[in-house]
Amino acid sequence: MITKSIPSLFTVGNLFLGIVAIILVFNRETEYAAIMVIIAMLLDGVDGRVARALNVTSEFGKELDSLSDVISFGVAPAFIMYVVAFQDLNTAAAWIVTALFPICGALRLARFNVVSGTPGYFIGLPIPAAGGVLCTLALFHKDMPVAVLLISTLALSYLMVSNIKYPNFKKVGLPKGSLWLIPLIIIVAVVLGLMYREHLTKIIFVPLVLYALYGLKKNAKLRILRLRRKKRQNSEETVSSDHSA
Repeated sequence: MITKSIPSLFTVGNLFLGIVAIILVFNRETEYAAIMVIIAMLLDGVDGRVARALNVTSEFGKELDSLSDVISFGVAPAFIMYVVAFQDLNTAAAWIVTALFPICGALRLARFNVVSGTPGYFIGLPIPAAGGVLCTLALFHKDMPVAVLLISTLALSYLMVSNIKYPNFKKVGLPKGSLWLIPLIIIVAVVLGLMYREHLTKIIFVPLVLYALYGLKKNAKLRILRLRRKKRQNSEETVSSDHSA
């Protein structure tokens, strides 16, 4: 019984940190709030691996994970961005853009739970990555125009519900003998995050943005290849029709 509960404890920890992030951001502790989201990402990354390593995967765990992700990587990052950047905008526009991000995240998670995707890939930008980008991007609010932050929020919302494929690293296995290392890694991550909060969150921003852009690049490349293939087929059909005439 205790073994079956271990993965859910990581998921509940993810949810708890998302709630703490929301509380922190309303107390103007945006850097700490972003750190809570990043640590929640770490917990989200290991709960499924722990479940598979212990052979205790379940539908309950899957649903709990999705519900936790909506709070930690949808609502919390959206509130972080709203508090630091959107409060001086038109009220209706600020509220709509802020609400749109977790809504798109919820839609993406619902699709993930019911639609079987391509093996090894996610369809749409995963909500933990989108939330990680948004909450760390918010830390640059003093260096970026509000319009850029607004467009970035809308773009991340779209990427989550798009059909763009992103590599799935969650299926990477975790040896059962190394499970004891997970609490140690989490503790080290928390300590480093609190000690170097100004730098850690901005360093993590870089790989998350590259991951988001990777999907766009790959999608654009596939579209170009399809267009070239279609043009080639059209030209071949035109040549063959000319010869037959």
